[in-house]
Amino acid sequence: MWPFSRKGASGFSSSSTAEQVTEGLDGTGLTAIVTGASSGIGTETTRVLALRGVHVIMGVRNMIAAKDVKETILKEIPSAKVDAMELDLSSMDSVNKFASDFKSSGLPLNILVNNAGIMACPFKLSADKIELQFATNHLGHFLLTNLLLDTMKKTSRETKKEGRIVNVSSEAHKFAYSEGIRFDKINDESSYSNWRAYGQSKLANILHANELSRRLKEDGVEISANSLHPGAITTNLFRHTGINGIVNGIGRLVFKNVQQGAATTCYVALHPQVKGISGKYFSDSNVARTTSLGTDADLAKKLWDFSLNLTK
Repeated sequence: MWPFSRKGASGFSSSSTAEQVTEGLDGTGLTAIVTGASSGIGTETTRVLALRGVHVIMGVRNMIAAKDVKETILKEIPSAKVDAMELDLSSMDSVNKFASDFKSSGLPLNILVNNAGIMACPFKLSADKIELQFATNHLGHFLLTNLLLDTMKKTSRETKKEGRIVNVSSEAHKFAYSEGIRFDKINDESSYSNWRAYGQSKLANILHANELSRRLKEDGVEISANSLHPGAITTNLFRHTGINGIVNGIGRLVFKNVQQGAATTCYVALHPQVKGISGKYFSDSNVARTTSLGTDADLAKKLWDFSLNLTK
């Protein structure tokens, strides 16, 4: 697998696994939320963070699947602290309830991993009447982050530890619509392209992290916000694309496995090399480049205001 992968400045590469990039790290005393934790890289992120001593709360739609994940992790790591709470990112009511329930628990929050996502699905509106990929991949996470920010600030102040917000984006941000974000056509079915809409939502993940990072720096808060590309991975994200069989067939040759796919998330969430780094985009556990749209500060500000308005 990836026999020619080269190590970057971090000492890691595309073939590094989540366990390898966190080897020797101690996350005891830290609390993390991982969305979309009941399958794929979300599950592996949860497992490896728990392996390193982090108390992980899985934000999941499918509580039955989450129960299985928790049981599997506890079998391997009896000391693991893993809990599950129901969360549907496509529904603002669900996001509000999750945030309210989490805050009521009195738990601290050091790390927020915005990982859940859907990919290239047919046109559909969310319960809140917003195009489903934009609603699930970006807007739900935007709202969730805003609702949990005070808890993260309080935790950071009281523990004197840097908080980290990690947005799982994708290289697919390069395939967004030419204007980047279609503010006036978010729900336009006639010009909808399932892949471009996916790219748009992944570009939004990057812009969200960038603008959030700017605001946190302005506030003088010790919380970072970064985005990342996990790599092309064989997961059930492909279920809507019609290429599932092809992906599974050639996946072992050209795609990362889940252990490698979760590496960059775990690296950005936990590694001391990332301390003090904010507003950056990572790939293969190294800082990487986005498209010019991905570093457009005006577009990021506009998206922030647009998202704020939609989540009021």
